[in-house]
Amino acid sequence: MSTTNETLDPEKPMIAQEQTPESAAADVVPAHADAGHVQAPIENPGGGRMVVAICAVALLIAIGYGLYLRSANEKRLSRVTEEAAILTVNVVRPAAGSQADDLSLPGNVQAFTETPIYSRTNGYLKKWYFDIGSRVRKGQLLAEIETPEIDQQLQQSQAELERMQANAQLAGVTSNRWDALLAKHAVSQQEADQARSNYIAAQAAVDASRANVRRLEQLQSYERIIAPFDGILTARNTDIGDLIDAGSGSNNPRELFHLAAIEKLRVYVAVPEVYSDAIHDGDSATLTQDSNPDLKIPGVIVRNANAIDHSTRTLNVEVDVDNSKGVLRPGAYVFVHFHLPAAGRTVTLPSNTLLFRSEGLRVGVVRGDRVQLAPVTVGHDFGNSVEITSGLTSDDQVILDPSDSLANGAQVHVQTAPARGRQ
Repeated sequence: MSTTNETLDPEKPMIAQEQTPESAAADVVPAHADAGHVQAPIENPGGGRMVVAICAVALLIAIGYGLYLRSANEKRLSRVTEEAAILTVNVVRPAAGSQADDLSLPGNVQAFTETPIYSRTNGYLKKWYFDIGSRVRKGQLLAEIETPEIDQQLQQSQAELERMQANAQLAGVTSNRWDALLAKHAVSQQEADQARSNYIAAQAAVDASRANVRRLEQLQSYERIIAPFDGILTARNTDIGDLIDAGSGSNNPRELFHLAAIEKLRVYVAVPEVYSDAIHDGDSATLTQDSNPDLKIPGVIVRNANAIDHSTRTLNVEVDVDNSKGVLRPGAYVFVHFHLPAAGRTVTLPSNTLLFRSEGLRVGVVRGDRVQLAPVTVGHDFGNSVEITSGLTSDDQVILDPSDSLANGAQVHVQTAPARGRQ
C-alpha cells in the first residue's frame, strides 16, 4: 500500500470495503425530518380576549374590595372616634337614710352605786383587810379602828346607868311606901305626890342613861368598817396606825375606802335640744369605746331630766348598761349611739358628687344615657359625705367626681362604682 498522501476527491467514489451486515446496519444514518413539512398547532383567535376579560374582572373586584375595606375602616374609625368622644363616668346610688339618724354623743360612765367610806368614830387604824380592786360583799369587814376613848366612855356610861337604875328602884320603893301611908292618912297628899314624882324622874334618868349607853355602843360598833353593798374597792387611802377623824364634814376628812358597784352602770349623756324630742324612755342605745371600736355594748334609756339645761341647752339622759362581764369601768369615756327615726326621704351621698354652679348646688344624675343636672338640698355635712334632704331618691344614679364642664343632656357611658353614701 502506498504511503503517499493522496487528496481524496469527494466526487470520486471510494472503493468500498468489505463490510459485515452488523457494521453496515450501524453505519446507516436516518434521514432528517423536513422542518418545512411539520404541521404547527392551530391558534384560537377568541381565547386571548377571554383571558383579558377575566383579568379585567379580577382587577375590578380587587379594586372594589379595596374600596369596601377602606370605607369599612373609615366607618369603624369614625364610630370608635365618636365612642371615644363620649364621656365615661362612675356612678353611685345614694344610700337611704342619713348618718344623722344615728346620733353619736359622748357619755360619762358612772357606777350604779358609788360611795366614799369614812370613819364614824375617832381612833387609830388597827388593820385593813382589802386593797384596791378587791370585790367585797355587803357586810364584809374592811378595817378595824382602835377607839380607847369611846371604850372608856362606854364603861362610864354603863356604870352611870347602873346608878340610875338603883336610884329609880329606891324611888319606886319610896313611892309605894308613901302611897301606903297616904291610905292610912299618915302623910299628906303632897308628900305622896312628891315621892311619886321622884320615882318618875328616876325612871326618866334611867332611860336617858340607857340611851347614852346605846349611843356609845353604836359608836364603838363603828370601830369595824363594814362594806355597805356589793362592789369593788376603787381606792384605799389609809394604812395601819393612821389617826382617824370621825365623819366627812371636817376640814381634812380622811376617806378610808371608795366602793363602787359595777354590775350595772349608769351613763349620762347631754343630748342637744334639737334632738331632745326624739329621745324616749325605754328606747335602746349602743355604746362604743375608742379603745375597742369593734365592741358594741347595748344599753337602755331609763330616764331623762325632762328639762333643758339653761347653760348648755342640752337634755340630761341616763342610759343603763348591764356590766356583769366587767367590760366597762366607772369613769370611762364612751360614745352613746341613739337610733333616731329616719327623716322622710333623706339620702346620703359622697361629698365628691356635688357641683357648685351659679344657679345653685347640683348633682349629675344619669337617666338613660344622658346627664341631668338635678338641684339638691343639703341637710348635714359629715365631711366625706353629705345628707341630701330633697332632690334625689335611693334609685338615682349619681356621677362621682363630675367634671366642671359637665353639661345638661350630655351623653355618657356608665360605670357603676361601689356605694359610698354612708360610712
